[in-house]
Amino acid sequence: MKRQRGAALLLVLWVLALLSVLLGGLAGWVQLQSRQALWLGQHTRTQLAAQAGIAMVMAQPHWVADGRTVALSFDDARVQVSLRSERGKLYLINAAADDLTRLALACGATPVQAQQWVKALEARRRQGLAPFRVLEEVRQLPGMTQALYSQLLPEITLWSDLDRPDPAFASPLMRKALNLPSRNAEGADPGQVVEIDSRAERPGGYQARLRITVSLSPAEDSAQPYRVVRWQE
Repeated sequence: MKRQRGAALLLVLWVLALLSVLLGGLAGWVQLQSRQALWLGQHTRTQLAAQAGIAMVMAQPHWVADGRTVALSFDDARVQVSLRSERGKLYLINAAADDLTRLALACGATPVQAQQWVKALEARRRQGLAPFRVLEEVRQLPGMTQALYSQLLPEITLWSDLDRPDPAFASPLMRKALNLPSRNAEGADPGQVVEIDSRAERPGGYQARLRITVSLSPAEDSAQPYRVVRWQE
């Protein structure tokens, strides 16, 4: 009888220990889910602040698309927005090989890498291949590394009507690489396509960045004054 009671007691203790472990794990899981939900909610609010920054800048009657930063506030977020005309970038569709090479070298490419990716671009043109649909396709070209791609991406475009970048909207790196003159962007025509970079920061260290390229020629059935052609978070 005593043996049975002892065995029953051990069984009860074992079950209690197992339940405590399970409850501890459940409590940890609940805490983790709560933290994730809190982070997601705060991150979503920060992203919305970045989107609001874009809307506020686009609603202004006058802005200069040369990359200068505009400081704004939305709710409890600090927002910094910059606009840059695509006319200040190198147009991949018909840019000269020499300009492409010089830009690649300025972005850190070796002479061999620059030659490889420029030859690949020229081969596409000679073969009559369809133009790039998205800028990310450039990453697949020969000679392209992630480091080079990251440096080139802000300087190239699929939405320009110029053979060479407009110096008024070109970055310092572009002006130096192509030996472009320095010009004031105020009063210059930014064209129909601009890139908007919006960064939002809220109390608690929550940050969000949104980069979009928009056409100022909206779709016929759209209420927005612009049309998004590229979106990157």
